[in-house]
Amino acid sequence: MPLRLDPLRRHALARSLFAATTLPAALRRLGFVQADPLRAPAKAQDLTLRHRVRDYRAGDLERRYPALPIEEDFFVNYGFVPREAQNLLHPRQARHVWDEARWQQAREVQAFVREHGVVHPREVDAHFDHGRVGNWFGGQSRASTDLLDGMHHRGLLRVARREGGTRLYAVREEPPASAAVDPLVTLDALADLLLQTYAPLPEPSLLQLLSLLMAGGVPQWRHLRAATLERARARWPGAELDGLRWYWPDGEDPARSRRHDPERVCLLAPFDPLVWDRRRFEIFWGWPYRFEAYLPPAQRQRGHYALPLLWRDQVIGWANLKVLAGRLQVELGFVKARPDDRAFDVALDEELDRMQRFLGLS
Repeated sequence: MPLRLDPLRRHALARSLFAATTLPAALRRLGFVQADPLRAPAKAQDLTLRHRVRDYRAGDLERRYPALPIEEDFFVNYGFVPREAQNLLHPRQARHVWDEARWQQAREVQAFVREHGVVHPREVDAHFDHGRVGNWFGGQSRASTDLLDGMHHRGLLRVARREGGTRLYAVREEPPASAAVDPLVTLDALADLLLQTYAPLPEPSLLQLLSLLMAGGVPQWRHLRAATLERARARWPGAELDGLRWYWPDGEDPARSRRHDPERVCLLAPFDPLVWDRRRFEIFWGWPYRFEAYLPPAQRQRGHYALPLLWRDQVIGWANLKVLAGRLQVELGFVKARPDDRAFDVALDEELDRMQRFLGLS
């Protein structure tokens, strides 16, 4: 049977918006949760998890992080990955090479962190006084903070927990080394995790994700991108639709998917797995979504932090939410027109009520 768009879209919704479960189970199902520091009205990782975790509240991931088998790290973007997946990313050879003086600083800081167990960046700065460096947005930041970030990226440190949003670090202990590490086998496992998170994927999006993985997740193996893509093509099931090859994990059948709660409105995070792939988003729903938080206000078409509004199996608009004086303020926009449908009104009210509980509002 030829691949058709409607079943493919329903399959994307069914496999990603699974029935709400526990936080550990949801993290295993998702595979990767992208993080973002903006709160509008909550962080992106919390907005992603609230649809998939029973009774989830904003900040639960950060509060429970020390007891969860996950790590903060760079995968295709910065976020949360299973610990076993993080082990596949290291030892990471960062693209920015450190000289011997920088490595000596890193060894001294690593010894300090090992001695103290878990440290705040200000403790490292107070002890070593590394000075200040220029940052990417033209200002100045503590050199110790920059060093800790580089050590974390290289796998010398791990994020133990956060305090007021600031990362606290511990030494990352190396897992037992395997007898022989085959880079392509490792990349196959990482590519499978990409597919688990974002399937079904059109091939151009798969190539984009592999490029991001090679750029920041495993830059030491970026020369193996083409080989990884070829192995993925051979291993994964898929089909053609309108000139694009689509892929999904083995054992799945897009023609048989059924979403567990199709009459529900969902306000999706800008980095939700259903939204992240802008190419696929436009194919599925017929309009381009753009994340506009970092654009000047005059250039925004849909708002600072527009959350795509999913109704049944269509994304029909967006919402900008903020909390003022303890009350949720809602601005809605629609691609065409607001549905003239009592069922939609009820489902939207229910979603906004869920949002208020998630945010801890009365």
